[in-house]
Amino acid sequence: MDQLLGEFDCKLDAKGRLMVPSSLKKQLPNVEQEGLVINRGFEKHLVIYPKKVWRGIVEDLSKLNAYEQKTREFIRYFTRGATELTLDATGRVNLPKSLLESVGISINTEIVLACQFDKIEVWSKAAYEALFDQEPANFSSLAEEVMGNLKRRDDGK
Repeated sequence: MDQLLGEFDCKLDAKGRLMVPSSLKKQLPNVEQEGLVINRGFEKHLVIYPKKVWRGIVEDLSKLNAYEQKTREFIRYFTRGATELTLDATGRVNLPKSLLESVGISINTEIVLACQFDKIEVWSKAAYEALFDQEPANFSSLAEEVMGNLKRRDDGK
């Protein structure tokens, strides 16, 4: 799959439905046939995965050692609430109320869809803006710390 690109300001309707922006939908050419999966993110947001990507994640999870308690806990927490989404005839998806509530997103509110590689993060607009209010004073140092030794890490040294 190609990388998904863009940030999209959207609004949930009174029933918790999201109109998928047409420019995002174009990046997901088989979404009507394949479907999507939504789940909790690691921070206070949700994540939408194309079904093909979700299957890869589940395959990776199934390879973990289920005899280890931390593994079972991680799988349980990670998959809790995962729900299949399907687009209706007008290009809307109904986001589960329980997942929305778990991350503080209310119905009939503004949200941001933020694409990252092969997934789409779903944030309340206020939480997303607050996230970038906490941007490190020296973003260059963060980049160096995270990406600076990338070549060395590829060599395994």
